[in-house]
Amino acid sequence: MSIIKIGTFKNQPEGFKAFIPDKFPPSFNFNAKLMNKNNQATLLIGKLDGLTRFLPDCDFFLLMYLRKDAASSSQIEGTMATMIDAIEAEVQLNKNIPADVDDILHYIKALNYGIKRVSKDNFPISLRFIKELHKELMTQARQTHFSDPGQFRKSQNWIGGTRPDNARFVPPPAYDMIQALNDLEKFLHSDDIIPKIIKAGLIHAQFETIHPFLDGNGRTGRMLITFYLWKEKFLEKPVLFISSYFKKYQQIYYEKLLAYHNGKVEDWIDFFLDGVIEISNEAIDIVGDITALREQDMAKIHKLGKRASESALKVLPKLYRQPIINAKVLREWTGFSRAGTQIMIDRFIEMEILTPKDKNKKYAQSYIYKKYIDIFTT
Repeated sequence: MSIIKIGTFKNQPEGFKAFIPDKFPPSFNFNAKLMNKNNQATLLIGKLDGLTRFLPDCDFFLLMYLRKDAASSSQIEGTMATMIDAIEAEVQLNKNIPADVDDILHYIKALNYGIKRVSKDNFPISLRFIKELHKELMTQARQTHFSDPGQFRKSQNWIGGTRPDNARFVPPPAYDMIQALNDLEKFLHSDDIIPKIIKAGLIHAQFETIHPFLDGNGRTGRMLITFYLWKEKFLEKPVLFISSYFKKYQQIYYEKLLAYHNGKVEDWIDFFLDGVIEISNEAIDIVGDITALREQDMAKIHKLGKRASESALKVLPKLYRQPIINAKVLREWTGFSRAGTQIMIDRFIEMEILTPKDKNKKYAQSYIYKKYIDIFTT
């Protein structure tokens, strides 16, 4: 694949080389192989969008994908917690929230903030929007160092190594960073002929190249992919999240981004399009699995007596949103007595909808809608 120069490594007075982006974007002329792959990705996103439009409780599906992406994106940055840990923490089933679980909760908070900002406020994807996302992500969050939430850096940062002169990559100094960010914002809003999915990949790579924050760049940059495609109306709802692909191929992800700086733009786009295709196919399968599971569980509930089935039908949709519960949560949902709540729990266990999370635990037991969670985690 051809080399497309996007910048130059230049000596700095402090004795290290930093990457100074050229005027962005350069002239792109992507080859036929990439354009065919882009067309495939476009068709799959269209298919996914069509399926989710008719999915019952689509907002619950979206919430689970938010959690999945939050966990994957946070794990790329070193978080050990899982989506299940985050679900438990959201309803405070675990009162003492570990720092790495809190990382995921902050990511979910930032995604939800961005969704509200774009959908209800009709806010443009801009530098201001990016700073707001970062503020939600990093305020009172665990940090490797001072992150200055919501503010672009005023000092030099670097990736890998202990200092700029032994780092794996040194982004542009603050002065050059401002110009690069302005170019990126213009690119976000430009009416050009670059296919939107490819453009989403370029936006992410260029953002990571600029690295405009002291901390939290990777997570903020991965959110931008989803928000850009959603804002461009490729999706009715923001249900395409690619972080799990980046996590799965984490080393290749880093290598392709580093190669991007050296002009291997097409290599990066090829990897990115593979990710969009893989995640779209996975999401399409998930929609089908959810629909099948819902039909199976609804059929089980309809076999109950009239009163029991009416109560169960009120609970089942809530499990799509909160698939790990305890007796207290169920009492809040139903208003049942302790005895009535336990009867319902036992009924859901008998129908193999809920499973005790820890079968050795006698008190304060939690229950998991395992078949549903497994759809998102296996």
